[in-house]
Amino acid sequence: MDNSRYRIFCEALRLGSFTKAADALGCTQSAVSQSVQALERELGFTLVKRRKGRIELTRDGESLFPFIQRMRAAEVALERKKREMKGLQETVIRIGTFTSISRNFLPPVIASFRARYPGARFILQQGSHSSIPEWLEEESVDLGFINTDMVTGFETLPLYRDRFLAVLPKGHPLAGKESVTLAELALEHLILLDDGRSLLSLDAFARAGLHVKADFEIYDDYTVIELIRRGMGVSLLYEHFLAPFLGDVETRPIAEDPGRNIALAWRNWNTLPYASKLFVEAMKQALQRRIGSP
Repeated sequence: MDNSRYRIFCEALRLGSFTKAADALGCTQSAVSQSVQALERELGFTLVKRRKGRIELTRDGESLFPFIQRMRAAEVALERKKREMKGLQETVIRIGTFTSISRNFLPPVIASFRARYPGARFILQQGSHSSIPEWLEEESVDLGFINTDMVTGFETLPLYRDRFLAVLPKGHPLAGKESVTLAELALEHLILLDDGRSLLSLDAFARAGLHVKADFEIYDDYTVIELIRRGMGVSLLYEHFLAPFLGDVETRPIAEDPGRNIALAWRNWNTLPYASKLFVEAMKQALQRRIGSP
């Protein structure tokens, strides 16, 4: 901790000696004396006097000392808060996320982060491609995962491309093919995931010149899986979401390779909370390990 004038003054008065204060603070007696004199010049009053080999407060010093003590207490509190932030004690990282991220990508990164900063807390808000950018804009979250094909205007850390896969009931005729086309899927009973204001799967058909009408439009990924498992239709779902369900349904690549580009986003690095900056760095390291893994 830096030896501020308030700290030096309080320590000298506590010990009753410039020399003892210098020894305690690890500086010279001259430095202590000069610091006290500088504080007196700043306040415009003589604060201490020598009496019987000790320093004592003058009458003006007695009047001003409670205020000096408050300034010193504020310095101590500030230093404590800085240490807490560096150790991420009692700090909260607010993240806007969606299912495939919060289920598969985030848990190992958070676990590693909390192993290093056990005092850090997380608030994960489940949202969509439309709601998360709104949360970032209004600063109800510090960080958010976005689809950069849909959203611009934020600072980002690009993460990965999440492909759509065709998701089929067990034994479906299309499951016998190595890959399927959007045109083939358009002839089926479609169960499409509502991404929030825009069905990206429906957009994929539109870009291929196919105008389709879904039998179901559903916001919840798990409901889509259950309906497919019961043979009620087929769907397009994101590859990173599907890993836990591969034993329940069939999946096949789509020839047109539709998908989304995922990034971690924030409004402004300069105003981003310190804890959130550290988490972005942790995400970068996780991404490097992911890219470097065989």
